[in-house]
Amino acid sequence: MKFSVEIVLLVVSILFFVSILAGKASSKFGVPALLLFLSVGMLFGSDGLGIQFENIHVAKNIGTVALCIILFSGGMDTSLSEIRPVITQGIVLATLGVFLTAIITGLLIWWVLGMTMASAGIGFLTSLLMASTMASTDSASVFSILRSKGLRLKHNLRPMLELESGSNDPMAYILVISLIDIIKLNSEPDYLMVAGKLLLQLGIGALMGFLIGKLAVRIINKIKIGNDSLYPILVFTFCIFIYTATYFAYGNGFLAVYIGGLVIGNSKFVHKRSSLGFFDGLAWMFQLIMFLTLGLLVNPHELLPILIPGVIISVLMIFVSRPITVMLCLLPFRKMHKKDKAYVSWVGLRGAVPIIFAIFPLVENVPHARLIFNIVFICTLVSLIVQGTSIPLIAKWLKLVDLRQQVRRMKNFDVDFSNDIKSVTTEIEVKANMLQNGNQLMNIPFPGNTLVVMVKRDETYFVPTGTTVLKEKDKLMIITDNQDALLETYGKLGIH
Repeated sequence: MKFSVEIVLLVVSILFFVSILAGKASSKFGVPALLLFLSVGMLFGSDGLGIQFENIHVAKNIGTVALCIILFSGGMDTSLSEIRPVITQGIVLATLGVFLTAIITGLLIWWVLGMTMASAGIGFLTSLLMASTMASTDSASVFSILRSKGLRLKHNLRPMLELESGSNDPMAYILVISLIDIIKLNSEPDYLMVAGKLLLQLGIGALMGFLIGKLAVRIINKIKIGNDSLYPILVFTFCIFIYTATYFAYGNGFLAVYIGGLVIGNSKFVHKRSSLGFFDGLAWMFQLIMFLTLGLLVNPHELLPILIPGVIISVLMIFVSRPITVMLCLLPFRKMHKKDKAYVSWVGLRGAVPIIFAIFPLVENVPHARLIFNIVFICTLVSLIVQGTSIPLIAKWLKLVDLRQQVRRMKNFDVDFSNDIKSVTTEIEVKANMLQNGNQLMNIPFPGNTLVVMVKRDETYFVPTGTTVLKEKDKLMIITDNQDALLETYGKLGIH
């Protein structure tokens, strides 16, 4: 049956709209938006409204492109000054942590499937392959949940978690590809060769990401484009080029795009603000596309027979393999609080990346590939439901939430400043208590380092002077030096 392009576009637009509504509901009810995107895909899939999508090659390609953009965007949004104090912990978790998770989880999967599905004849290498697909924490899930919740964590925990999730996919990818090759060849693995291949790919990926990132910044600042709206597209072009160039250099493209994004995002270049905003929206769109695609790909009726072993494996990953891995990896960091380690253990989210990696055995026709895919899908659902919904709550229980008053987002002033300007901009509404010493701007007790740069009254905007008469419900756009100065401003104005 052939579909016209209009029907395809109509279905896609409906899927997008329903998913966006699901994302809105997620912020209200505390359910991860990514889980709802998956649910929408399953609802519209073969066991739901009947959309047939079984092209695993297309799904793999969509996942690869989406992962590149998500990792690049995450790197651009990550401040080097924030991750510098925790860079060692993050790298250890992203490399040794992935390896330990794969080994421990592989043993647990081998034991669980031997107890519950002995007739399937799942060997240790297949169990290890299944574990490797789930060995890395999911960057899309970690980035979106931590940032959409606006969660401020103590002790640099958020940068460390984002660094781990953004840089640990390459290790898992290489383990998955290596194990697929070993299983297909049906030979004794050459562990020394696998280790050498791993180090080589990581090294080439890191070097390519750094060098092309530096080159990209120079080109962006030197080139003169008549149309300013093309600068974000130019940055996007470099994102894709970093991945493909590294791929053809036999390096790891996922690590390269993350490091490339980190280099570019922490450099000064023209139209940086618009590029950051462009990639933020692009990353969300590709998360939506990726989770919808993966939701369409799964057949829910196939999950029922393996639900019990899938849930057992999920629980063991959350409460056994991840805590043991984090404990061993962070053991040398004695100054790190036990509560911090417990929280790092809990934010071991599985999401789209494990499902994408689980598509690889399907593409390569590895024995038991569909079983691997379905169990990984169950583990992802359980992780998003159990861990994803409780991340803010666990942070509060462990008293790791930074309770300092946050900067309020501006709703009435469509103005933004570069991150290079070390100041804080926000808006406040004039209340009656602010005018008790007089209704002129000079009568309001602003600290000396705080400036009112614009006033909105009804639908009119104007720049004030000291003698400007203010009224209740006027909106003031203020700029001040830093977070501490902002808190001083709030205190003097009686804002809580």
